[in-house]
Amino acid sequence: MIKVGDRLPEGVFRVKNEDGSTTDLTSADYFTGRTVVLVGVPGAFTSTCHKAHVPQYIADLAALRAKGVDAIAVLTTNDHHVMKAWSEALGADGKIDFLADGLGDFTRAIGLEVDMIPGRLGKRCKRFSALVEDGVVKVLNFEPDGAKGISATGAAAMIEALH
Repeated sequence: MIKVGDRLPEGVFRVKNEDGSTTDLTSADYFTGRTVVLVGVPGAFTSTCHKAHVPQYIADLAALRAKGVDAIAVLTTNDHHVMKAWSEALGADGKIDFLADGLGDFTRAIGLEVDMIPGRLGKRCKRFSALVEDGVVKVLNFEPDGAKGISATGAAAMIEALH
């Protein structure tokens, strides 16, 4: 599992562009030379993720940018079509980047895959938030109760961690 001080591993995310085309974006291309808040969630449109977790980051975008954050990215194991629809539904286009890890390769590489098969949800991403500077993890938050809450991984906790 990744930890503070680790460099993110190489990975490929798929992103659906405004014109309907797709782009494969490597983790090196996305994180190099930037300060990024990476928010990992179990799934697009799921209750907590859709109604509470990601909306906090949209609402607090200006405060995070004022603290030196260049970008906010949401990561989950959904495909790029779902991620684009989710971004549009949240009004997040142009504000937050939605990185599709459809096969879960990156999620596994960072050691944050969680088995939700008993709930018929398959393999998903554990809920987390991280501050990543030039590809290196500087802050890493997990919920004390697993994927249910958003107190430790929400935008307010990240703003506080940025001093």
